[in-house]
This record gives sequence, C-alpha cells and structure tokens, in this order.
Amino acid sequence: MIIFSDLDGTFLDTRKRVGPAGWRALDALAAAGLEFVPCTGRPLSGIPADVLAHPAVHYAVSSNGAVIARLDDERPQDASRATTLRLAGLNRAKAHEIWEIARDYDVTFDIFAGGDCYTQRSMYDRLEEYVADPHIVRALRATRIPLEATPEAIIDGARDLERVAIYWKDPVDRDAIRARLAAVDGIEVTRSYSMNIEVMAAGTSKGSALRWLCGELGTPVSEAVAFGDNMNDVSMLQIAGTGVAMQNAEDAVRAAAGAVAASNDADGAGLFILDLLARA
Repeated sequence: MIIFSDLDGTFLDTRKRVGPAGWRALDALAAAGLEFVPCTGRPLSGIPADVLAHPAVHYAVSSNGAVIARLDDERPQDASRATTLRLAGLNRAKAHEIWEIARDYDVTFDIFAGGDCYTQRSMYDRLEEYVADPHIVRALRATRIPLEATPEAIIDGARDLERVAIYWKDPVDRDAIRARLAAVDGIEVTRSYSMNIEVMAAGTSKGSALRWLCGELGTPVSEAVAFGDNMNDVSMLQIAGTGVAMQNAEDAVRAAAGAVAASNDADGAGLFILDLLARA
C-alpha cells in the first residue's frame, strides 16, 4: 500500500494543521514501512516542514503533479535540497499567453517555479480582497514570495517553470477567463479553491504523477490509496486503486471517489488510514 494525500482541505484542517489522528497514521505508516506522499497544489517549499520531516515521507508531489521530488535523506524538511525526479513544466510562451489573458481582469497571478511560488508585490498585498477565509490567506502568504517585478519579468526569469494560478473576485471575470483559456492549446486547467484557476501543461495532474511514481517505485496503482477534496484531486481519486473523498469535498469530487472519509476538521484522512492498517 502507498498513500497519496492532498493537504489543504484534506490532510490539514481548516487552520492548516495536521490533526492527532493524522500524526498517528503517519507514525503507523512509518512503522509498517509504507510511504505517505503529500500530493498538493502548493509549491514544494510550501509543504509543512514537519510533514516533510516525518519518517513516513520520502517523496512529494507538488504544483498539481508538475513536480515529483525525492526528499533529502539528511534534511528532508529542507525542500531546496530535494531531488526533482520528474518535471512536467509549463512552457514559458504558454505562461505569457495565460498572463496576457489574465491581465485584462482584476485578478492575482502566481508563478510556480523551481519549488517556490512568486507573485507581484502589489497583488500579494491585496490577497484579502480575493480570499475571504483568513486561514487560506495566511497559507497563501506563507507559500508565496512577493517580488517588485512584473509577471512578465517573473516568467522570463523563472527557473523550471511549473504552473500558474489566478485568484479572482468577480465570477463574471472567472467565466470570461475560463472561456478564453479554452482556446489555448497545450494546457490543463483546474482549481483547488472555489475562487481560483490553476493552469499546468497539458496532461499534468496529480493522477498522472501518482501513476508515474507508482511505476518508479514498482508499486501497482491498484495498491495506491488517494485522498482529496477538490477538483484538482479528481484525477488521482479515479486512478488510485482506492480513491477517498473527504466529507467536506465538493459533490463532483465525492462522485469520483470510491469511498468517503470524515471531514478534514474531523481528522478523516488519518482515521481512514488507521482503519485501513488495522484491517490489513
């Protein structure tokens, strides 16, 4: 068995913490010699250091599957020391094309590259205008590096471009952006929150990352268990042998899963893992 789990809204509670059952599950997985793979839309540097440092964690999937990394043996909590095993990067010209669409609307624009996330400072300073939940805002601020540079300059200077993300205020803008993105070839569009749009290279997803890493480790996909709560998790819930949606997941996500766990605030993923191990 190998566990792939989304973080926000899934393995982390509303306050962005791992619950008691989550830590017990990680300890039990480590004791059994089983892998826990954080599988997130966050950049690699945005995964909580205490999760990366846990002995059950040796690999991480970040940027919605654009990056698969092997953590450093001596300092696993230091994302900068991780080894990239696979990069499904976003073409620089495509990133510029997406920005040319986004710039016509009142939105933010995040550039994920080289294990980090960069955003123009003027957008970073306005995050509360786009996101009402203070816990999400706190997480966004903690996982983004504000720069004085324009999005064009950030894209041009980025190393190992992974994906981009847009946060919008007006649903009319959201719909217009999505419609224009539909005419751009070579991209994959999803979201991890109701108020954002996330764009990767075509074929890039958490599901494709799950399949690749299972192949690399010689683990049948049928033995993979995946947990998620939002649209960017659907592909891995469908590909994994056991796809588990959280009770707080959107209806479409629950419909894609084979099982439903208690909510993230009820430590559902941790409890589900403990139950799986008890029955193994």
